[in-house]
Formats: sequence, C-alpha cells, structure tokens
Amino acid sequence: MGSIFKPKMPTPPPVQPLPEPPPAAPAEMSDEEKEKISKEQAAIERRRRGRKSTILTSPLGIQESEESKLKTLLGE
Repeated sequence: MGSIFKPKMPTPPPVQPLPEPPPAAPAEMSDEEKEKISKEQAAIERRRRGRKSTILTSPLGIQESEESKLKTLLGE
C-alpha cells in the first residue's frame, strides 16, 4: 500500500566533468612583488588581532601588576 502513495523519484541530472585547474603561477617573483606580498600579509596579521590584543584578561583572571592594585587617593 505504501507504493501507491509514494511519488516516483525523478532521475538525477548527468554529472558534469570537473573544470580544469588554473595554470600554475610563475616560479620566480620580483623583489617588488615579494615586498608587496609581505606588506599585505603583515597588514592582514595586524587586522586579525583587532580587539583581541586589547583584552587584558586570561583564563587565569585579570592580569594586573602589583602597583595598580595599591590604593589611590581617589578610590580604593
């Protein structure tokens, strides 16, 4: 009885061949290109850090020096 109410599955479309890989990059790069790439990578690293570098806590708690824990005239 289950076969009466089940719709027939359509045949899947034929599989297309994979596209050809892009040609390999040239093996040698000029000094200017290497310098440009290294500057771009350094900029990416700086942006990646973002606010994470400003967070002063760790899994161990707040990382303060002993001097900052001393009482001040304005508050405790």
